[in-house]
Amino acid sequence: MSSTGSTGSTRSVRSARATSTSAPVASAAAHSALTPYGWDDAWEAAFVPYAERGLLPGRVLRVDRGRCDVVTPVGVVHADTEFVVPRDPMKVVCTGDWAAVDPEGGDPRYVRALLPRRTAFVRSTSSKRSEGQILAANVDHVIVAISLAVELDLGRVERFLALAWESGAQPVVVLTKSDLVSDPTVLSHLVEDVRTTAPGVPVVAVSALYDDGLDGLIPLTGGGTSVLLGTSGAGKSTLANALVGADVMDTGDTRDVDGKGRHTTTTRNLFALPGGGVLIDTPGLRGVGLWDAGTGVGQVFTEIEELAADCRFHDCAHEAEPHCAVRAAIDSGDLPERRLASYRKLLRENQRIVAKTDARLRAEVRKEWKRKGAEGRAAMEMKRGKTRF
Repeated sequence: MSSTGSTGSTRSVRSARATSTSAPVASAAAHSALTPYGWDDAWEAAFVPYAERGLLPGRVLRVDRGRCDVVTPVGVVHADTEFVVPRDPMKVVCTGDWAAVDPEGGDPRYVRALLPRRTAFVRSTSSKRSEGQILAANVDHVIVAISLAVELDLGRVERFLALAWESGAQPVVVLTKSDLVSDPTVLSHLVEDVRTTAPGVPVVAVSALYDDGLDGLIPLTGGGTSVLLGTSGAGKSTLANALVGADVMDTGDTRDVDGKGRHTTTTRNLFALPGGGVLIDTPGLRGVGLWDAGTGVGQVFTEIEELAADCRFHDCAHEAEPHCAVRAAIDSGDLPERRLASYRKLLRENQRIVAKTDARLRAEVRKEWKRKGAEGRAAMEMKRGKTRF
């Protein structure tokens, strides 16, 4: 008996030693393989419960129809998301997520859990539905690509920026295809117009086709995760290829009539950048609906909100009220009328989305109450011997 107990004890000690020595090795392997993709001490600490279960850490590179490619310490693996399919569309697996995946198995393996996100870029899926769609997770910079091949739409810039600020990331506006603006004075005016529209946001004009202006963009995106957003034909894929230093994305021509392009990018893809950091390229967006972006709207229009604080009435509508600081700024030419109109438009849209979301939640609560009430009544009838057949 004592011999058996001694043997079991020895095995336990050996097992404990093996576990204690393998954990640092696994941790070192994760750091070595995943650091280029954004892995850090904070992610490692968050992963400890999953490491204890023997799972592998990894970052989602691409998602397509319930399957995803995940970069892990043992390389890129193909994984199924069956075990992490939530009812909430905001919690589905997304490019940029950090995941816990099976350490071994067939093809595909399985994603067992997602680590809590630090940031997320979310838009409304449709003006007729109160659902949000997450486009990228755990991003540090939102690169908004605006093409100079077409007339500059400052309202679209403001819309993108509102969502970018709301995501928790730092926005950057990139005016693409600057080679199409032959007059340097005109180009400088366009850049200044966007800077006025985007307070606190870096604005860079680039021609990815000729590697012009990239030296001003690369320092802004190094060392973090950047997501590249814009409409079709904005030159995102060409810019992505220039930043990655390889032809990783297909590119296509734009129509001469309206400057729009075809959807050469159909999925969101994550790439490690040669100078540090990672880039998530996304398909062209036809629509950019706000999604609970009240804080982001305020950030885009900081000058209006600062002026409003000096209005005589705290609920001033900035129309015909006396002592309105906002109207005074418009009358003096310090604030463009267009800015106020855009501010009001985005606020109204955001309020509608929030109201629809709340209505949906209220309806779900009422439905749950009715279900529980019906179950309670059925239980009482069973108890009283009034079972229904």
